[in-house]
Amino acid sequence: MVASAQKIVISGYYGFRNSGDEAVLQSILLALRKYSEASGISLEPVVLSIDPEWTSSTYGVKSVHRMKLMEVRQAIYESAGLISGGGSLLQDVTSGKTIPYYLAIIKLAQWMGRPTFIYAQGIGPVNRQLFHPLIKSVFRKCTYISVRDEKSRVLLESMGLQGARIDVVPDPVMGLVLPAEDTAAKAARESATPSAGEALRTVGISVRYWEESRRELDAIADGLLQAAAETPLHLRFLPFHHPLDNEASRYVMQRVEEGVVRLGGSVSICEDALHPLQMLREVAHCDALIGMRLHSLIYAAGRRVPLMGVSYDPKIDHFLEQINCRPVGSTASLDGSQVAGELLQLLDSGEAWRREREPLIARLAMEAEAPARQITEYFHRKG
Repeated sequence: MVASAQKIVISGYYGFRNSGDEAVLQSILLALRKYSEASGISLEPVVLSIDPEWTSSTYGVKSVHRMKLMEVRQAIYESAGLISGGGSLLQDVTSGKTIPYYLAIIKLAQWMGRPTFIYAQGIGPVNRQLFHPLIKSVFRKCTYISVRDEKSRVLLESMGLQGARIDVVPDPVMGLVLPAEDTAAKAARESATPSAGEALRTVGISVRYWEESRRELDAIADGLLQAAAETPLHLRFLPFHHPLDNEASRYVMQRVEEGVVRLGGSVSICEDALHPLQMLREVAHCDALIGMRLHSLIYAAGRRVPLMGVSYDPKIDHFLEQINCRPVGSTASLDGSQVAGELLQLLDSGEAWRREREPLIARLAMEAEAPARQITEYFHRKG
């Protein structure tokens, strides 16, 4: 028999239409539901979002505005606990306000006597030393801490958390799966013999702005044109963060479309996949994927789509290491010929790529749900 629902507040970078962060939320919600039902308890998520109405309608959960302090305070007061994560919440590269905000939310819950859980976060970079003792002070009072890579654990220990239990777990999105009917449809497509009009292989492309000169985008465009000259391709651009990734995608599209079409290929962009499962379906349809966004690579790995990552942040390198891959290059030194060569190799040896990495990916997918299991076990014991 399921007990009465306990509210649990989830804090993260939600409601901003960033497909990666939205996928993190979707993954957490699904994992919590799975393990709470198995434990015979009921957890009712309340998500802190920049757009509560959109978040509520998209995921079917309660949501409050993350910047309205009284609403946040009331939600935490009415809750049984708070989850912070996942994603790269505690870093000071994008803004000096990010770390104080997320720490303040956790601290508020702790002041109210609520248990706090760090869910598969990527910690850092934290360049401002003044944040180190603040993170230590808040984290040492957390009920459970999990991070998504070894580098994050080492960074927390360097801040003085050596004695704390810090679980290293995969990114939550590694556990995100499509409904059974989608999986069956994909298998049917793969087993079917393509007709002449369906022979184009699809390359998914997730790009973002990074270098001011746009040299990395120019190199990707050059590589795509070289690959398309060897075999006709359908280039499918997949913006993960709206609207900036849409702009970066169209920057590359303008440089390749005429040439790709002339070579017998095609170019398109997916701009309406706002729900994580919609984007996961898009990635699942690809024969290979080139990604700058971390979660584009995680989506591809989860769907066993051969992938190549472009490094702009250590988190890209760390994830690729987990699945026995290396970046094709960094944004500062990317070479178009290398992009083309690796892409063609992925397309030609996709089955071997999948066989080699299947054990690694399957293990990561299973371990990605560990934080949800730990959290539901905590509430099961408390009940």
